[in-house]
Amino acid sequence: MSPISKQESGRAAEALARSHLERNGLRLLAQNWLCRGGELDLVMLDGDTVAFIEVRYRKHAAWGGALESIDARKRQRLVHAAQLFLQQESRWARHACRFDVIALSPGASPASPELNWIKNAFEA
Repeated sequence: MSPISKQESGRAAEALARSHLERNGLRLLAQNWLCRGGELDLVMLDGDTVAFIEVRYRKHAAWGGALESIDARKRQRLVHAAQLFLQQESRWARHACRFDVIALSPGASPASPELNWIKNAFEA
């Protein structure tokens, strides 16, 4: 994965994450869902559970890895966006929910980043 711009690398990371999750049986509900004050990278259905998935990619760990980049402020924005999603998409409001993180970092080769899927990465 060696896209040029930050936006392109973000899209490529989300595509890899989505493909990985779909191979593991999850079904896409929304991608890049925007609201005032936030964005949900992927919203997927895992059985009866709505999974809000934050995708993070870091080329270098100099400023912390992908996981470390999700601070308390970012978690708060994700929770707020998820609440708005559930209000707008009320058919999913009665389902159990969780927050997952897909952390991508450089792997053995640029074309194959290391993917780390953390289910229930944090509580709302």
